[in-house]
Amino acid sequence: MRTDSSPGTDPSLGVLPAREHLPAGVGDAPVLDVVIPVYNEERDLGPCVRRLHQHLVGTFPYRFRITIADNASTDATPDVAAALAAALPEVRNARLEQKGRGRALRTVWSASDAPVLAYMDVDLSTDLNALLPLVAPLISGHSDLAIGSRLARSSRVVRGPKREFISRAYNLILRGSLQARFSDAQCGFKAIRRDVARVLLPLVEDSGWFFDTEMLVLAERAGLRIHEVPVDWVDDPDSTVHIVKTATDDLKGVWRVGRALAVGALPLDRIARPFGDDPRDRQVPGVPRGLARQLVGFCVVGALSTLVYLLLYSGFRTFTGSQVANALALLVSAVANTAANRRLTFGVRGRDRAVRHQAQGLVVFAIGLALTSGSLAALGAASTDPAHSTELAVLVAANLAATVLRFLLFRAWVFPEQPAASLPVPGAPDASRPTYDHELRTGR
Repeated sequence: MRTDSSPGTDPSLGVLPAREHLPAGVGDAPVLDVVIPVYNEERDLGPCVRRLHQHLVGTFPYRFRITIADNASTDATPDVAAALAAALPEVRNARLEQKGRGRALRTVWSASDAPVLAYMDVDLSTDLNALLPLVAPLISGHSDLAIGSRLARSSRVVRGPKREFISRAYNLILRGSLQARFSDAQCGFKAIRRDVARVLLPLVEDSGWFFDTEMLVLAERAGLRIHEVPVDWVDDPDSTVHIVKTATDDLKGVWRVGRALAVGALPLDRIARPFGDDPRDRQVPGVPRGLARQLVGFCVVGALSTLVYLLLYSGFRTFTGSQVANALALLVSAVANTAANRRLTFGVRGRDRAVRHQAQGLVVFAIGLALTSGSLAALGAASTDPAHSTELAVLVAANLAATVLRFLLFRAWVFPEQPAASLPVPGAPDASRPTYDHELRTGR
């Protein structure tokens, strides 16, 4: 996925970048590969595949393929799938000897030659009219992934209160625990560009129902663009999904992914540079790169850090002197402030140089400590017994001064910008480290 400027314009002017539009009608490979994972669906598989095939033949303007991914079915599903593949030239059959929707999608997507990969549930609960809007942003190069959403305002959904409650509760859990911003993680109606999948899928561990959620969370954290399509969706009363077991597995997955993100164990920077062609990162004459975004992020983090600092100071002040309480509160809030600014303000991911950044942050902390402690000392010299509210007011003023200095030091020293010549080109391999394929082969 290459980043280009608009035709006829000077790249130095900072115009909006655009991913390549996928070529139409070139070669024998289909543009779209729709995967249908199935397990013991001998009754519904035939009608659903024929209905999908008829819809694509009549409405989809590109070459397509439908792949039936049989998850170790024990009934007549393999025979039905083989008959469909023999009767319809655009249908093929893939057999897996192990169950797991995520395993099926990973296997088929990894082997597919189509530039856009999609999947949908065999019951076709989602109205097929949403399929072209789902994949169009991926074909055009606008987005990296696309999902159908049953929770969008313009969606039209028919399902019972039990499933409605579970779906909304699950997405609230994702928003609260993993800070997910997409609206519907489990709708069986998704698509991804193959070049994105090639890099993203090796990081997804789950092989079951949590596969969707994990893929979306990692994509969002890496800065990839996720397009959401409101869908019309009618519940399948004969669904064989075990709700309790699925919910339990999903919660385990949320805990695992949340822990990995918290400790920086996921190398999301591998994805962000090749596909994160953000116009805010482009050089514009006279405008420091990313300054406005960094100022906003720093102010938000600073406001929260100040609140945490004041609460800590008030707590420590109940059993110790003002200088000790100030030092302890500033130390704890400074560590949290450096970590938050590292990730949110300056966009540094992973554990690389994390210790160094914290050490530099502690130097900045020492400067802030000198400013605030000096202010308290001056207040003590001016008044032998100042009121607690006066102490807080002096500390707020001192922290404002320290905050301005902290931002300048963070930007110029702790998290300096890379020279333009050393920035990696989106989509190009990094010569300073092994390629991703090499890492997969060697485990390093």
